[in-house]
Amino acid sequence: MNPRFILFLLSLVWLLAMTGTGGYCQDSILNEGDIYVVRAVIIDGDTLWVAELDEVYIFPTKKFKNRRERRRYTRLIYNVKKAYPWAKIAGDKLAEVEIHMATLENEKEQNAYMKQVEKELLKDYKDDLKKLSITQGRILIKLVDRQTGDTSYELVKELRGKISAVFWQALARLFGSNLKSEYDPEGEDRLIEEIVILIENGQL
Repeated sequence: MNPRFILFLLSLVWLLAMTGTGGYCQDSILNEGDIYVVRAVIIDGDTLWVAELDEVYIFPTKKFKNRRERRRYTRLIYNVKKAYPWAKIAGDKLAEVEIHMATLENEKEQNAYMKQVEKELLKDYKDDLKKLSITQGRILIKLVDRQTGDTSYELVKELRGKISAVFWQALARLFGSNLKSEYDPEGEDRLIEEIVILIENGQL
């Protein structure tokens, strides 16, 4: 396709965006006193508007064998939407904790700080986290790995010690979960990764 024609199309898109849906809405009609400042480039004597468009992710159209498979995918979207905000909180909290831990002088201060953090987390989030389903909890465990780069088991071991990590891993196993679950965005967690990308980009 001709580069000049592509630039023309982009300019047209920007014009439509500035004036609403093709200028048919009364609120979008430009008045004499209206001023819009836009970026432009001059190519071969033509002045063309330059618009920065948000990145859009496009994945292959999902093909479902039956209604049940479609419902499973719809349910996965729902569950990821429920779990993802908590993974974000976990990542932010961990970064905050690591920064503060680096300022503490000895192990005693670090242990005291960790007990304080644990108490605050339980107070602020325990009731809400208990509302997650088992499936949402499993997804959360994986998303924590995605968000922090560490499995939930490694985080518990680092922050609470190996004995605590083993205990919570055993408890998780009773509910069919695994704190050592690693996130595999190109394998078994590919659909979750696609959904998370769409959520992060405001497309879902």
